[in-house]
Amino acid sequence: MSKLSRLGNALYEGDVSIDFVSKKRRRLWYSVSLLIVLVAVLGLWFKGLNLGIEFEGGSEYRVSLPSDQVNQDTADRLREVVGGLGIKDAEQPVVTTSGSEAVLVQTESLSTAESRQVSDAILQETGASQGDLSQSNIGASWGRDILDRALLGLSVFLALVILFIWAYFREWKMSVAAIVALAHDVLITVGIYALSGFEVSPATVTGILTILGFSLYDTVVVFDKVRENTKNLQARRTTYAKAANLAVNQTLVRSINTSIVALLPVAAILYVSVVQLGSGSLQDLALALFVGMAAGLYSSIFIATPLVVQLKSNEREVVQAEKRAAARKAKADRYADVPVFTEDMPIADEPGAGGDRQPARTGGGTGTGTTRTSPTRRPEGSGSGRVVPEAHRPVSQSGSSKRQQPQRQSRSKRGKK
Repeated sequence: MSKLSRLGNALYEGDVSIDFVSKKRRRLWYSVSLLIVLVAVLGLWFKGLNLGIEFEGGSEYRVSLPSDQVNQDTADRLREVVGGLGIKDAEQPVVTTSGSEAVLVQTESLSTAESRQVSDAILQETGASQGDLSQSNIGASWGRDILDRALLGLSVFLALVILFIWAYFREWKMSVAAIVALAHDVLITVGIYALSGFEVSPATVTGILTILGFSLYDTVVVFDKVRENTKNLQARRTTYAKAANLAVNQTLVRSINTSIVALLPVAAILYVSVVQLGSGSLQDLALALFVGMAAGLYSSIFIATPLVVQLKSNEREVVQAEKRAAARKAKADRYADVPVFTEDMPIADEPGAGGDRQPARTGGGTGTGTTRTSPTRRPEGSGSGRVVPEAHRPVSQSGSSKRQQPQRQSRSKRGKK
């Protein structure tokens, strides 16, 4: 069994426990999340989003070419040529291939003279004829309509999430925690988009809706385990915080494995789209998925469950469970945790113990034995008013140790060899 599997089994059984929900740890997770979200908000405030022409409007040029010329090399050359024309609104064109028949060049809105200049540069670079080039303009009003529809879809999704979690768990506090975790993921993803300067396209909106579903799925799995562990706290003899923390530990390895399996192909797509293919809708989708999945893994473990524990800390049943646990801890016998003696237990002096050690012999029926030292008894025993009786004399070798000891044999066979 691998180390990760053994760790997962130990976490599930409760033999190993990582503290996620205590007050001290909650403050740490909240501080880290607040710092990340603050950086994302500052990026949005000062830098803003780089909206694509689908949202802000612009010009699109489509040039039909033979299939052997519709490749990334042609797209890269057109990007350099159009960007080097000295036109401010065409300094960062988006050039992508459209199937195996054409190449698309997208810029911000241009004047008639600027548009003619871009068309001439495209025809000159590709060697295509005037009939192979088509131009279309996207108005800003149409882009705003697309943006409004995207925001409407996001709002409907969040409303359905609230209703689903409330109906499934019958717990509005879990719905609040799930929504906070989703908002956390969206803010981080959008902030990373602003800081990176990636263009926001319809693929970006698709990616954000996808990561919301992924984050919700992971959160629901953890919440389902929390509900299972916190059912009937009195019979389980535990507190809500401990049961919820156990649920996070039990699903920790599964959440990590699922996220890694999902993140690896997305990371590969992001690398290929950025390094080899250049800008395009593929990298917009990959960046949204990668950042959102990573943030969703973090929020389901460090935000959602600790927030549920905090919201439910004042409920009557939870408070009573805490009081019962405190009472059991106060009544617990301090000697209940004394380890049981075993033959392989090492012999060591008590910390800080002094004084002489008296030899003591132990042995079997032949009279031979092994000598070991025994610490002098303390006159007073601590705890519960217990008193250790004083020793009358030092422990020494007894006379019976040299006599033949009784054997578990029948009387007729005793003494016979």
